[in-house]
Amino acid sequence: MPTPNTRLVTFLEHCRSRIDTELECRLAMSGNSSERLQQAMRYSVLGGGKRIRPALCMAAAAAVGQSPGSATVPACTLELIHAYSLIHDDLPAMDDDELRRGRATTHIAFDEATAILAGDALQAMAFGWLAEAPGLDDQIRLAMIRELASASGHLGMVGGQAIDLESVGKSLTIDQLETMHRHKTGALIAASVRIGALTAPEVGEEQLAALTIYSQTLGLAFQVQDDLLDIEGDTTVIGKPQGSDLARSKPTYPSLLGTAGARDYLSQLLDSALSSLEGFGKEGDILRDMAGYVVARTH
Repeated sequence: MPTPNTRLVTFLEHCRSRIDTELECRLAMSGNSSERLQQAMRYSVLGGGKRIRPALCMAAAAAVGQSPGSATVPACTLELIHAYSLIHDDLPAMDDDELRRGRATTHIAFDEATAILAGDALQAMAFGWLAEAPGLDDQIRLAMIRELASASGHLGMVGGQAIDLESVGKSLTIDQLETMHRHKTGALIAASVRIGALTAPEVGEEQLAALTIYSQTLGLAFQVQDDLLDIEGDTTVIGKPQGSDLARSKPTYPSLLGTAGARDYLSQLLDSALSSLEGFGKEGDILRDMAGYVVARTH
């Protein structure tokens, strides 16, 4: 039997290959709109990235007894939403970042207007792809669209970004910080897992509830590790300027809990995420491996 690390590396490589191939194929057939706009869209989506959300989606499908490949198109839509959010987050009106994934952000590589339009187009494209995802019946597609809309809109990711912008330079409690990140980061991660699980028509409410706890906890863990990397990471490894959150006086877990306290909290979140999967057998092993990966990653 492969070790957890070997098993996860193999799974992530398979997911990345499958997702990147699907994205490249579909984006190459994106129509006859502005060539510059399409270049910006491809630049933003195909320019690297860990593909964590698509991998979680495919791992969740496996956890409920489905082939990971059955979640390929839904997983791709999550990457489109993620890419759109990064384009907009990096804009001068938002975080004003010039580096993403080790290269120029979209508004620097192209221009601000094109970046905004590329993000808009990717968001719309995600729902179009999901509405026509092959191998799924209409009720499942509709349920997935609801999940993605809720997670990416004002009740999820966009709402969290608004709270983030309003919180710069302010003192937040740990509860307020968690509320922000459950929306900004956690909502799309939770949707990734739930959408993957929805590929199984017979998935039960107990399974969905357990996977929701897992994904919400993992979403917080992802952000805690992100905050730690912002103060401890290497710009050449993390792909964005080290210390950028500190420079903008953004509230973070280390700033509230201290570095040691943030690491302790990260360990607690990992334990909670793993505990939520106790009802799953070996089919949940990749999700368990993913939890360990998220809290140990270096970029």
